Amino acid sequence: MRTWFWTLLLAVIAVALAVVLRSHSGNVLLLVWPWRIGMSLTLAVLLIVAAFIALYIGLRLLAWLLAIPDRVRVWRGKRAQARDHELLERGWIGLLEGRYTHAEKDLTKLLEQTKVQTRRVLAALSAARAAHGLGEFDRRDRLLATAQEHAGTEPGLVEATATVSADMLLDQGRAERALAVLAPLADGGARHLHTMRLLLRAHTALHHDEQVFTLARGLVRRNALARNEADQLIDASGAARLRAAANSDAWRAIWKDLKAEERLLPDIALAGAAAFEAAGEANEAARVLEAAVAVKFNPTLVAAYARCEAEQVSRRLAKAETWLQQRPTDPDLLTALGMLCLNGQLWGQAERYLLRSLSRRSDARTHALLGSLYDRLDRPADAVRHWRLATAASMALPVLAADAALPAADTGSDPYRVDAEGGYAVGLSDADGDAENGGDYPALPPSVAASASDFVLDPDARVNKDQRARALAPEDAPLAGGTSDIDEYFDSAPIPAAAFDEPVPTYSPASPKPAAPAAPAAAPVPATKPPFKDDGSL
Repeated sequence: MRTWFWTLLLAVIAVALAVVLRSHSGNVLLLVWPWRIGMSLTLAVLLIVAAFIALYIGLRLLAWLLAIPDRVRVWRGKRAQARDHELLERGWIGLLEGRYTHAEKDLTKLLEQTKVQTRRVLAALSAARAAHGLGEFDRRDRLLATAQEHAGTEPGLVEATATVSADMLLDQGRAERALAVLAPLADGGARHLHTMRLLLRAHTALHHDEQVFTLARGLVRRNALARNEADQLIDASGAARLRAAANSDAWRAIWKDLKAEERLLPDIALAGAAAFEAAGEANEAARVLEAAVAVKFNPTLVAAYARCEAEQVSRRLAKAETWLQQRPTDPDLLTALGMLCLNGQLWGQAERYLLRSLSRRSDARTHALLGSLYDRLDRPADAVRHWRLATAASMALPVLAADAALPAADTGSDPYRVDAEGGYAVGLSDADGDAENGGDYPALPPSVAASASDFVLDPDARVNKDQRARALAPEDAPLAGGTSDIDEYFDSAPIPAAAFDEPVPTYSPASPKPAAPAAPAAAPVPATKPPFKDDGSL
């Protein structure tokens, strides 16, 4: 637009000048000693215009020639800037792609060759991010120190260095160091959203409940934090503040500072109800839990609502039954109702609620409550059964049947078992006998042997300790005389009449061994003893 304007203006001036010169035919005399020059007015004007144009062109040419060094310097700067931009772009693309080695190489080269302060800080921070991705934390710290050195006192660069350093330190799990890096920004009143988020992460990791509560509130007010995440942080930090102040009256000020919607969060409601209960205000505690359950049904809140004194049972039971109309099959609510009935000594109603809860879900707590109920009702068998089921449910173990849990029969404790080589093996198991006779397996200690039956769930299957003690009595123990008792036993044993009528057969090694004749029940003959001769001797 300006070009058209000046072109039109020059055309108008030229036309006006031509008209004036045509109507005024004068002469121009130039006296330049020793010369005297005369010319027409038109020629003089044309010469003046030509001289102006020549002078303008000459001056512009001279200015262009004098500006050559500056233009060369600018050209070199632009070329360096293009190289820097190329390295920075390539490094950031590699950083975003996760190719940290290539990214760090390009960014370190940019840091060494660039001469711009902001570009040096940016290259150092980006290279530190790449080193952090590679797990080279020492090299990352050196790059961060370089960035901090180049940042100087520039506020924007100082804040950028601090936030990037804190972010990487938080990723590494060094929350205290990150908080120290962010401390100048927090003291200076920085209210940038990213800085507040980093401060929130650091205080959350260090369990600083006051700061977490304040920062979460501020971020959710500025729509910089998701509502669910903010509720979780506010809930946890607010409940921790209430529990920390529970031993004094400071919790009342904290409770009043909470907003109405914050008091309905589960952990805050539990902590507030516990504080009111400790202060002797059971009705207020019940109202806090009722309001929280009305917003969102939570099994923990319902269980806390069921834990109350006997004078609160009627009111809370009536309220819980209204909830049961909306959730008739909820096992947690049924268990809570059963616990309320137990507190109010309503045994039959408590049994019905607890059995209904078990029909929906097998729960250790419900089994334990039923065991306590049956113990109170003098039904020990049912009480023991539910206590066993509670233990099995809490430990995720199967409940073994009584007949399937019986141990194998042990004949080592039989006082009438005869050991043909060692005498009477009274009260000894097979392992004991092997150990005493030099076997491969040593005898078990009495404590280990006695505790083996503890793995059986059925108490009736355990070893009768009295019978074992009687079996190991000194008078029944084997004598030290070796095989003398066995010899006396066989010498005094009666000889059957059939042995005198039929001769004793002899057998060849290849012939099959016939069945041994039945011995009298009163005196069984061991299979290892040789046959009797006719004269009755061995």
